[in-house]
Amino acid sequence: MRPSEAKDHPVAGRPPGPCPAPAHLARDGRDPRVVDADVPAAVGRVLQWVLAERTERATAMDPDFGRDLAERLARFTLDGGKRIRSQFTWWAMRACGGGAAEADAALHVGAALELIQSCALVHDDVMDGSRLRRGRLSLHADVTAQYADTVPGGAGSRLGEAAAILAGDLALAWADDLVADVEAPRPRARAVRDLWSLMRTEMVAGQYLDLQGQALSSRSLTRAIRAACLKSALYSVERPLALGAALAGADAARSQALCSAGRCVGIAFQLRDDLSDVFGDPRHTGKPIGGDIRAGKPTYLVAVAQARAEAAGDRRGLAVLRRSLGRADLPESRLAEVLDVLVATGARDIVEAKIDRLAGHAMRHLESAQLEPEGHLPLRDLLLATAGSCACPPPPPGHPNAEDGLPVSLLLTAAVEAAARRAPEEAAR
Repeated sequence: MRPSEAKDHPVAGRPPGPCPAPAHLARDGRDPRVVDADVPAAVGRVLQWVLAERTERATAMDPDFGRDLAERLARFTLDGGKRIRSQFTWWAMRACGGGAAEADAALHVGAALELIQSCALVHDDVMDGSRLRRGRLSLHADVTAQYADTVPGGAGSRLGEAAAILAGDLALAWADDLVADVEAPRPRARAVRDLWSLMRTEMVAGQYLDLQGQALSSRSLTRAIRAACLKSALYSVERPLALGAALAGADAARSQALCSAGRCVGIAFQLRDDLSDVFGDPRHTGKPIGGDIRAGKPTYLVAVAQARAEAAGDRRGLAVLRRSLGRADLPESRLAEVLDVLVATGARDIVEAKIDRLAGHAMRHLESAQLEPEGHLPLRDLLLATAGSCACPPPPPGHPNAEDGLPVSLLLTAAVEAAARRAPEEAAR
């Protein structure tokens, strides 16, 4: 249901009738230049209106359901995040020639992306056992704390986790509602729905590979890249770009270039996230460092460190990784040893270099697309910021950061490029 066409639901206790969107939302939909000035704010306004209507319905169904799940989910969605995915959709639409006719649909697809991101984060926190998100209690921990005085012991934790799973399901349902009601010419609407369906499955597949690799203590470079591609590259960058291009009716050349650029940046984004987990500042990340190490996540960073240590016969480094990865109670002193291994093996520098190479590839794909000026430069800046790179040229062969001695990494780079070339066919399907 679109806010501009919403009908009062019978359970809301009000007579049926039109529920027009506020004037500022209608203005955004008519003039894309208003949105260009602040895309996150425009998406936020749509989310505020949509979530207010959804929480009102939920509260009318049952006050506890509305308070504990719907309102909590709405706050979670509105209070945090940089709206990266919705920005990719907007600027891809603009770069492919979309304007006033496509603006409203792009904002609603952007709002849907923010809701599916809420679903992913809320579920991730349950699966990872994370008590903090964005510097505050995660949703399941917040529900547990709410009922700490009335639900004893482990039952309170189980309630919190179950409530978070349901909240994530609710976010996904609301996101699907928004996409289902997007108005566009039939071929474009069909392309959007097909991409949306594909993206949801890819997101789940990537999360499962991540969890399975964690349980099996996998340190495979190939598997780490595959999981990063599914979990971040496609879901976080490539598919949002493809959705914007589809809304604008982009031709095959533009779609292919955007998908290729998006996949490269998406993988770089995940690699940057892996680095931030161990070398980042908790004041900026909103969570303690070393979470991936303590959880034993099969990141590319750790896989490179292990491969380098094995190639060099570094038994001490291998021993540190073996006894530290997956230790939930790992003390700070032992975490510092792991960080030393990540630096000493050259893994940190290798990942930094790969990020820059991927960003460089992305810029070459982007420049080949012949995009419209309204969206070209904003999209370029957003891609580089997401990759966390200045897109410097890769180091020459023989340079300490050039990944010498790791032939598999060269194969992975080729695989990434091949996957990027296949992206437009997948999006078309």
